[in-house]
Amino acid sequence: IGHPEIFPLVFTSKTQEIFNCRVNEDVTEENCFKLIKKEDIIQDLKSRAAISDFHPVKKVVLEYPGEELLVVFDANFQYGQNFYLVASEEAKQNLLEPPETAKEKEGEIEEEKEEDREETLEVPPYKPPVSKPWVSLGSEKEVEEESVKDTATKVKYMISRVRRKFGAPITFSDTNASHVKENYIECMSYQDKTFSNKILQKDMSVQMVPKVREACTQTKWTYPKNTSTQYFPRELSKEEKEESLTSEKLKDFLTSVHLSMEIALQQNEIMNAFFDDWKALAEDESSSGGKPDVSLKAYRSFTDLRYLKDRAICCVCWHPTIYGIIAVSAREQLPHEVQGNLSDKSLLHHSVILFWSFFDPINPQLILEYPEDIYCFQFNPRDPNIIAGGSINGQVVLWDISQHEEKLQHEQNDVDEMQMPAVNMVNASTLNILQHSYVWAQHSSKEPPLVRYCAISSVQYSHKKTVTDINWLPGHFEDSQMDAASENRAEICLQLLTCSPDCSVLFWDVPEAKLSEQLLSEKIKEKETLNMPLDISDILKQLDFSWKPLIKINLCESDTSTEYGPIRISLKNLHYQYKTSEKMRPLNILGAPAKESPYTEIGTSSSNNLKVLHNFSTNFFVGTEDGEIVYSDWKIDVINDSAKQVCQKYTIHTEPINILQRSPFFEDIILSVGGRNFAIWKEGITNGPILQSNCSAGRNTAGHWSLTRPGVFFIGREDGNIEIWDLLKKTHEPSHFQSISESTITFISPWTASAEKNFLAVSDDLGVLHVLEICQTLSDPSENEHATILDYFEREVKYLKHCEQEFQ
Repeated sequence: IGHPEIFPLVFTSKTQEIFNCRVNEDVTEENCFKLIKKEDIIQDLKSRAAISDFHPVKKVVLEYPGEELLVVFDANFQYGQNFYLVASEEAKQNLLEPPETAKEKEGEIEEEKEEDREETLEVPPYKPPVSKPWVSLGSEKEVEEESVKDTATKVKYMISRVRRKFGAPITFSDTNASHVKENYIECMSYQDKTFSNKILQKDMSVQMVPKVREACTQTKWTYPKNTSTQYFPRELSKEEKEESLTSEKLKDFLTSVHLSMEIALQQNEIMNAFFDDWKALAEDESSSGGKPDVSLKAYRSFTDLRYLKDRAICCVCWHPTIYGIIAVSAREQLPHEVQGNLSDKSLLHHSVILFWSFFDPINPQLILEYPEDIYCFQFNPRDPNIIAGGSINGQVVLWDISQHEEKLQHEQNDVDEMQMPAVNMVNASTLNILQHSYVWAQHSSKEPPLVRYCAISSVQYSHKKTVTDINWLPGHFEDSQMDAASENRAEICLQLLTCSPDCSVLFWDVPEAKLSEQLLSEKIKEKETLNMPLDISDILKQLDFSWKPLIKINLCESDTSTEYGPIRISLKNLHYQYKTSEKMRPLNILGAPAKESPYTEIGTSSSNNLKVLHNFSTNFFVGTEDGEIVYSDWKIDVINDSAKQVCQKYTIHTEPINILQRSPFFEDIILSVGGRNFAIWKEGITNGPILQSNCSAGRNTAGHWSLTRPGVFFIGREDGNIEIWDLLKKTHEPSHFQSISESTITFISPWTASAEKNFLAVSDDLGVLHVLEICQTLSDPSENEHATILDYFEREVKYLKHCEQEFQ
């Protein structure tokens, strides 16, 4: 410590014998020094290598400048070991010859020198000084830095005479400089802006002095009076009532008001007595330039740390018939560039579809499980208990939640019963409070039921990439393998439409019948004898992984063989009408299909008596992963075993299409959202979109039409904001912005709960679902709004046609 030149060493008995430094024999506490030659130490390092006691200080020994190294015996273990090595010549000299003895010797030498000088007064010889080379210490750099140098370039003037005047005699005379331009050069001063400083901030003192005003007023003073209050009603006696009813005065009064009363009753029949004048007044104010309250109020927020942690919600669906039930599915968070190839990612997370309820925002009510992520799913329009979903590996999955329908419906009643004792909590005893808390904790800690899938499509015949969009076909028609739309008299939605970036659109037929009674009875008997419930997996072993699509459409141009990777699809006549009665048979009693044709047995009317719907529209819009809008027809005319498909392509967006949705009020109006803009299309117009937004600073990631107002739609953005567009107010910019989340908006889904309540579900890529309540201004349509928006679309169509004629 404090001596960096000293290195403590441990000398074993072997080392002491080799270098003759044995303790208490060669070295003692009084004679503790031992000089060892450097060559001997190096030879010991070579022969003994790592076993040598000098190995820790090998580098010090090799770099030592002297020939002998000093080793000191440390009897008191001052440095922690029995020996220590001195690694510098100066320290070695100080230890061998202490400074005190050296000074005494020097003093003796000086005294001897003085005596010699006194004896011999000899003059020392003269030695001339020897010049030494100059060594620079950096002073010339300091001199160069401190020296003044001209940085600005000097202005040079050249004055010359005309060649003919060379050698001519010089004559001087007095002239006016302003008269001859060649003799006078004026250099006017000007302000150089490079050296002018602008004051950006200045401290000033400001003092406000209120103005004092004196005024006098005179108020009216009223003197107090004694008043009385009547708190008992005054009633006529029976005699007075009979006299009043039989009086001529009452008869005359009724005769006089009879006509006016009849007119008032007729007016009430003609006019609406319940017309809200205040609401109409608010509409007039908003249309005249006022600023009504336009906002989305936070209503609920759902998330789950177990299933939604580090995952992005990709699909949100409201339950069609049960109030306050909403389902979400999530996927792994991926960069924007690789979202099109989700099936290429190896996902180890167990994927589910979570059902949330307004009455329990903490715990999910139901969980639909599947090994892979579900990118999209939809409720069956005829029977909401049947759910179809598309996974990232391209398969189509079916669930049946009919056994859990009562639990979802009674969830509100159960929660209300749990909350009823909370009213009297103030006057309740401590024991009652503890019992109530225990019951509520037991209710909230119940694990939600898990529902296993009941049918999966065949891997060989499914999509090769992620199923990005899924739709149920309308219940009033069904598709056949002959590319014809037939009448479906049972109005049961049994067919699906899916699309994927693998350039294909698939039509699926859901098998609806007929499990053999013998197979079903055998399974029930086996389960009853073992007192076990009937398991769906036992019945549907033959159905799983054998489900095949009915029709496959490859989106490509026949002329150029250009393929399109659809992400979103929009088919006409997909306006569902949900029915709660006469529901179709649950999927847990589906039968095993035949091996050759799985869809020949369908539980509907006989196909011989069905008529083909020739006036049914088979055109559809497709949004691709390249940002293109493709308009095609899935009803292909087959001639001589060759099919020709006509596709119209529009390039408006520069990034994949996120939303392609038809307006709920106009069947031929479609909203497309993708990249940094959105567009509104009209079916049948080939000139392009009738409305196209400007390019925004961030990406548009979600969108949806309003369910109650024809001219309102919502656009979700990458920065977590929502744009509210009202075509009655503005068409070039959104009428309102609102910040919802700190992350990217992934899905938007509105829902109409009642005439007074409208909700908007907004999800983000942090796994949080925000439920917002839509204000009255955005939910209640104004007078003649439908006709006004329709007229606006027609004007835009006329403008497009006019522009096309002008360019032609």
